[in-house]
Amino acid sequence: MKTMKHTISILVNDQPGVLQRVSGLFGRRAFNIESITVGSSEEAGLSRMIIVTTGDNHTLEQITKQLYKVVDVIKVNDISSNPMVARELALIQINAEPTIRPEILGIVDTFRASVVDIGPSTLIVQVVGDSEKIDAMVELLKPYGIRELTRTGATAMIRGIAK
Repeated sequence: MKTMKHTISILVNDQPGVLQRVSGLFGRRAFNIESITVGSSEEAGLSRMIIVTTGDNHTLEQITKQLYKVVDVIKVNDISSNPMVARELALIQINAEPTIRPEILGIVDTFRASVVDIGPSTLIVQVVGDSEKIDAMVELLKPYGIRELTRTGATAMIRGIAK
């Protein structure tokens, strides 16, 4: 069976402990979570979780069945089986003495990223895009010295008309 990356959208009741129950289910079943984001949905009282995980189709089926057993889970959808838009945000603090800033700003412009903070010897760069874009930018900035890196994890939705 082929292991693939799956992006799962989970609509849940906005209640304390739901995130813990869902993430705990993954841990107990030895399913890996590559990233997880949670936020408000279009409907009051409901939140949407976007979980990126890996596994074959059988694993995905087991994850879906187990998620529906969690009381506050309303709907589970493997959105990676459809054309989708996925985005992630990263903040990258890099060593940037004034003499090398023009070089770094060239990379920032190429990636349509932006500088959100300038210190005496550092820059903080914000980049939004798919995981591959962020990975590529991180690789190009490594030679300058990354002091700190933080990423949100993916958020995603199906392209076109909602089902």
